[in-house]
Parts: sequence; structure tokens; C-alpha cells
Amino acid sequence: MNALGAPRLLGPADIRGLAGRLGVRPTKRLGQNFVVDPATVRRIVTLAALDRRDVVLEVGPGLGSLTLGLLGAGCQVVAVEVDPLLAGQLAGTVAERAEEDVARLSVVAGDALRVTPADLAAEPTALVANLPYNVAVPVILHLLAAVPSIARGLVMVQSEVADRMTAGPGSRVYGVPSVKLAWYAAARRAGVVPRTVFWPVPNVDSGLVAFTRRPPPGPVDARAAVFDVVDAAFSQRRKTLRGALARWAGGPDRAEQVLRAAGIDPGLRGEALTVADFARIAAAGGRPGRGGG
Repeated sequence: MNALGAPRLLGPADIRGLAGRLGVRPTKRLGQNFVVDPATVRRIVTLAALDRRDVVLEVGPGLGSLTLGLLGAGCQVVAVEVDPLLAGQLAGTVAERAEEDVARLSVVAGDALRVTPADLAAEPTALVANLPYNVAVPVILHLLAAVPSIARGLVMVQSEVADRMTAGPGSRVYGVPSVKLAWYAAARRAGVVPRTVFWPVPNVDSGLVAFTRRPPPGPVDARAAVFDVVDAAFSQRRKTLRGALARWAGGPDRAEQVLRAAGIDPGLRGEALTVADFARIAAAGGRPGRGGG
């Protein structure tokens, strides 16, 4: 792994200068908060534990702060950027600061929520990204479903979102994001990132979430059906599963019948169940899923 030399990375003055030359004004709509602290970039790259064999999928590279760090690790980077102006500039920024690395960068100008393997220049092995707060969970779930070659990842998200993504059964913040991510991967908190490392400074701190893909607790083609059960169970958190799943099952009595067939106490609530429990309920219900993510 290459050492990350300071000249490769962008500091606060570099970020503001580049944004000024491009006429970029960060927007909340696109969730644009650019990392201006090289030490944070080095920390993320180190925690991601990348090597030269990795192909990293980076979502929302922005002005290139993290992109430069990832390329400095010696791996290939496929960057997906929804802002066409930033997408068009990224390779130029890399060429200016680390010309020898630009050959290992490919840029996709598009929405990460619609990315498929056909859009990518290579099969990613890892997802490493500073994700826009407003779409972080949908992006992660979409990419894990659409790009099965992603084996692990390290993402930076809003701190509260990191808590929800990594919560376990029984936690007060355990819910839909926790269970759906658990279908694909084992996830854990990997650190806190203060808001002061961003420009503009957001109103909240961020958190790092590390995940490793694992086999799902049921057949891959059952995912949509399982996710329907998850959505129904948490749509009315205060209700027991017998009541919360009534509409999904076709009535409370039918819900109780399905739950007992799955070995689940109908008096429990959704926050007490693991993803494997939800998979058993879906199997016992025998209902095809709608395909929602």
C-alpha cells in the first residue's frame, strides 16, 4: 500500500479554491458536505483496509477529497457522481495532484440509486464513501442488492443513521434500516467524525459504519417478501406483531397463525426480532413480495 503523501490530499483552502473556480455552491438537495480534513481521509482509508487488488466503489466523490486518498492506497476507484459538473472535473483534479493515479480512476456521471453493474468499468469489491445524508440508507441497500461483487464497505453517514444501521434487536433505534442491512451484511460502528471536518459544516456529527457481506438468512429471491414483512412490522411500532402484521397477512387471526407457524410469539413487537425471524415469518406466510427496497 502506498503511503498517503500530503500533496495528494485536499485541504480547506484547496477545496474552497476548487469550488470557487468551478462556481460550485454546495447544496442541501444533493447532500453536498465536502471533507476538508486530510487526517480524516487518511483515517477512512486506513480503516477500509484496502489493497491493490481492490476495486472501490465511491459514491458522491464531490471535489475529490476521498478519491485522492483511495487512489493513494493503490487500488482502482469507480466513482459515481450525480452532479455532472463535479463528475466532469474529478479526473482533472486527480491528474493535477497525482497524475500517476488517474489511470486507475473511472467516473460514472449518474445517480447511485440507479447504478447497475453494467454501468461500472469493473466489478467493485468494496464500497467506501462519504454518503449524502438524505439518501444514505437507500443507496447502501440498492448497491448491496444490485452489485453483488461488493464484499465489504466503510461508509460515512449521519451519526443517528449510523446508530440505526448498526442497532440490534431490543435497541430503541432498531428498525427497518437495521433489519434490511442485516439481510445483506454484518455491520458495526467504526468511529465518530466531527462536523468540523466538513465544508459547509453540517448541523450534526457523522459516524463511520463498517460492514461485511454474509449469506442472507433465506433464499435470495425471498428478499422482497421478507422486506414486506419488515415494513409492516415497523409501520406501527407500538402494536404487537399480531396487530402490526394484520393487514399484511389478511387479518389478525391469520397473522397469529403465520407467526405461530414461524415459531414467533404473536405478542412480541418488531424490535424484538432478528432478520432470520422475519425470514421465517415471510416463509410461513407464503406471500410474494412487492419488491420494495
